[in-house]
Amino acid sequence: MPSLTSLANPTRFLALSGAILPWAAAAAALLFAIGLVMALVTSPPDYQQGDTVRIMYVHVPSVTLAMGCYAAMAISALGTLVWRHPLADVSAKAAAPLGAAFTFLGLVTGAIWGKPMWGTWWVWDARLTSFLVLLIMYLGLMALWRAFDDPARAGRIAAVLILVGSINLPIIKFSVDWWNTLHQPASILRLGGPSIHSSMLWPLFVMMAAFAALFVWAWLAAMRAEIYRRRVRTAELVAAHPTALEPRTA
Repeated sequence: MPSLTSLANPTRFLALSGAILPWAAAAAALLFAIGLVMALVTSPPDYQQGDTVRIMYVHVPSVTLAMGCYAAMAISALGTLVWRHPLADVSAKAAAPLGAAFTFLGLVTGAIWGKPMWGTWWVWDARLTSFLVLLIMYLGLMALWRAFDDPARAGRIAAVLILVGSINLPIIKFSVDWWNTLHQPASILRLGGPSIHSSMLWPLFVMMAAFAALFVWAWLAAMRAEIYRRRVRTAELVAAHPTALEPRTA
């Protein structure tokens, strides 16, 4: 099994990720096929929410991946600032658009679910507001990376902001416990075990695994694209300034 140190070599990472990508894509396709059948056909309607509860099978995985993606970026930020891992900032930059997409999907599906349950598309409660802040953070980081021509400098600045912004993750998670909100409390990761019936819990687990496999595939593909993009940039700089890399003589 390759170590993190060995994966610091971009060529080695490209070889390993290239082997993983087809399997991740196949796993995502298979899990989505099984999960959607379980969610839409075999899973029963809720005794209070009816078929509206089926939005859960997209909403919950989206929200989970939105927060998990930022946690992965925070680990990558540590890799940039503490361990100086060459691919850490590549990992964070590749994950940001994916996290933004999952966050946006979580907000949209939450609004669709909230309208029939709460009678409104949106409320400025702690959970929804902190989750909206997460989307703004993703968009801000993406804009930051675009603002710098030097990827290394952008990566270091972004890493600091990512770590500062990670304080929002526990706020999102525990907001329903700390404040009075319309959002329901935790129903899966809670003391005493999940409060969801197994007929709904297992389809939810399969859908979460499908979203996770999709994320792995998209994340690796985005990292590969970023590595090739940086190689092209380096080649262009060398072509534009061919004497920059020549050894200097006294």
